[in-house]
Amino acid sequence: MSAFNEERVLNVHHRNGHFVMMGLEVDGRPLLRAFSLAGANYDEHLEFYSIKIPDGALTSRLQHIEPGRRILVGRKPTGTLLVENLRPGKRLYLLATGTGLAPFLSIIRDPVTYERYENVVLAHGVRRESDLAYRSFIEDELPRHVLVGEQVQQQLLYYPTVTREPFRNQGRLSELVEDGKLARDLSLPAVDAEHDRFMLCGSPAMLKDLVTLLEAKGFDEASSDRRGSYVIERAFVEK
Repeated sequence: MSAFNEERVLNVHHRNGHFVMMGLEVDGRPLLRAFSLAGANYDEHLEFYSIKIPDGALTSRLQHIEPGRRILVGRKPTGTLLVENLRPGKRLYLLATGTGLAPFLSIIRDPVTYERYENVVLAHGVRRESDLAYRSFIEDELPRHVLVGEQVQQQLLYYPTVTREPFRNQGRLSELVEDGKLARDLSLPAVDAEHDRFMLCGSPAMLKDLVTLLEAKGFDEASSDRRGSYVIERAFVEK
């Protein structure tokens, strides 16, 4: 247990996020999973965004947790979704499906993000409009944020898209990038490896399709010893 802090739950919001290992002590042993941090690094509280799996070993317990309950949180955040891992560029695309949105919620609240890029595109793909978690926060609250509100208003382009019901934006993220519709809808130039940078987080199918697409367009993945034009979070995928 020496590798973990024991924290007290302050509040619980059941909503459809670097990452840390987090979990509970069950039968005297730590039961842990990777959870992306959805809050900014300057926030006073830790914020997580997760799916709820009824029979999941951990989430079946976490979804019933109440304020005051203690949880285990790893002391060492880690992950690949850092702007420092990307070469300089003009536009940063943050593409997420489902709860893959979590790490990008912290990135769009970081002033450094807007200092590095002229535009920041946050595209969130889900099945239904009701799955667009944090939509009201991104559209209504974030533009008034005391620290990044002005930058958000001028530079952040939010693109929610739905696949299984009518909505103003429809289609899978891979298709929207491949046919250029995402860029056109946002009045941006066609995606190119010289000026655009990508961060990807979400389902294995989404990651596979977009990596194939980006590689074909001349994008290269960042590695531990060099910066690239795109990064993915391999440790955080939807099951």
